[in-house]
Amino acid sequence: MEDRVSISISDGIADVRLVRADKMNALDAAMFDALVAATDRLSKEKGLRVVVLSGEGRAFCAGLDMGRFAAMKEKGGNGVPGGEKRDLSVRTHGKANFPQQAVWGWRQLPVPVIAAIHGVAFGGGFQLALGADIRLLSPDARMSIMEIKWGLVPDMAGTPILASLVRDDILRELTYTGRIFSAQEAQAYGLATRLCDDPRAAALELAREISGKSPDAIRAAKRMLNNLSVDPAAALLAESVEQQKLLGSPNQTEAVRANLEKRAPRFADAG
Repeated sequence: MEDRVSISISDGIADVRLVRADKMNALDAAMFDALVAATDRLSKEKGLRVVVLSGEGRAFCAGLDMGRFAAMKEKGGNGVPGGEKRDLSVRTHGKANFPQQAVWGWRQLPVPVIAAIHGVAFGGGFQLALGADIRLLSPDARMSIMEIKWGLVPDMAGTPILASLVRDDILRELTYTGRIFSAQEAQAYGLATRLCDDPRAAALELAREISGKSPDAIRAAKRMLNNLSVDPAAALLAESVEQQKLLGSPNQTEAVRANLEKRAPRFADAG
């Protein structure tokens, strides 16, 4: 886990860092394992009051590792973390499957999670940021619901969270196009809590403020606020069912090949 995610805890504040800086903290199988292991560990940590989640190097998280998409070009490859043919509809963590738990696990923690985002948060990296209660962005940060580029849909617990944050038509436009949007747009859309020149420093400062409040009241507030949204079980399962159908399909494979070969895709008509 330590070669993907580091955790240091002081005065009730967990400083969690994605440490795969050479790959812009991209999500490979080991990173998924480390993220799920991190939330599992933190859920049992006595005296925990706040979590700060950030990435080392040039980016928060660039999304799914390109090697996973390259695997989709090979016969039988489906790009699922771990490389095997996995049934995404199987619930491995309550309402979530394993890849979803890498995001949903932060939502389930009993304490607030603050994401400090710089560089890019694309695709799965964007969904990881959504797992936090609060998102602080650098002014030059960029985001994207990028899955459509690869012939896929967001399937890491992003949709039930996004539905509570973003106006429906904006969410549809960002999902259908996969376009990259700025930190300023993210704030206007409701995806950024605020912009900060140094989001990690600001996140740690905010964490210290929150850690000074009654821990009972903070945990109660998170439970209460988590219950404001509708039951996410149906949305999480719908993500998995739709993604399962897309993975390895002719048009999804063509999307991957076209992107890797830097050419226009040649899609067959949907039917």
